[in-house]
Amino acid sequence: MYEFELVKPSTLQDAVAALKGEDAQALGGGQTLLPTMKARLAMTETLVALSGIDEIRGICTDDDGRICIGGGTTHAEVQKGCADSYPALASLAGRIGDPAVRARGTIGGSLANNDPSACYPAGALASNATIVTNDREIAAGDFFQGMFTTALEEGEIVTEVKFPVPERAAYEKFIQPASRFPLVAAFVAKFSDGVRVAITGASSDGVFRWTEAEKALASDWSENAVRSLAAPDAGGMISDLHGDGAYRAHLVGVMTARAVKAAG
Repeated sequence: MYEFELVKPSTLQDAVAALKGEDAQALGGGQTLLPTMKARLAMTETLVALSGIDEIRGICTDDDGRICIGGGTTHAEVQKGCADSYPALASLAGRIGDPAVRARGTIGGSLANNDPSACYPAGALASNATIVTNDREIAAGDFFQGMFTTALEEGEIVTEVKFPVPERAAYEKFIQPASRFPLVAAFVAKFSDGVRVAITGASSDGVFRWTEAEKALASDWSENAVRSLAAPDAGGMISDLHGDGAYRAHLVGVMTARAVKAAG
């Protein structure tokens, strides 16, 4: 690790001001950023820690019935706080990494990083969530823009995520044992006006909606509706030592079918 300055603001206003400094980077739970810095893949001079800002932590329900989760809320807190109100999201949070990661990592940090194998992007996209920042609100469909790329502007902070609660939902992932990231994972959500299916871990462009499965499940909510579909095009899938593109494309169907079964 190299030398850097650590700023620890206690208010959102102070954090936004600190991020206007030269080469300043927001620090959530640090579960991705700090290892990246240790490997010198990032050379940030100033870290602005968000962990001390109480106003971006916590879970509540708004007037529209959406589950509103502060961007600084940890995975462990989401697991506990959404167990009754949104069990599928709680299940997703409870299987991220290990207990140490869940105690430090935050939902805002995960979404802002948009790792192509992260869990939360699938939950947010399938739920049609709204990502709230210090400046604006962004629909999940507009927020994720490719591998490690989002709609966030420089210095913009994820302050809250608003999740509509579907009639049925489930998240199933094929875990890569070493990292605990999903090799492929599917989040399915059935709303009164349709079905949304989001896939993570598979595509080199990051999280995406599997529209063919959505159409099939809208008319027949069953495992068979998914199993009868052709696998997505393997050309855009991640291919590495853990599995090639064709294998991941096959897993997309398998994990989606399992999620539908789990959702009931």
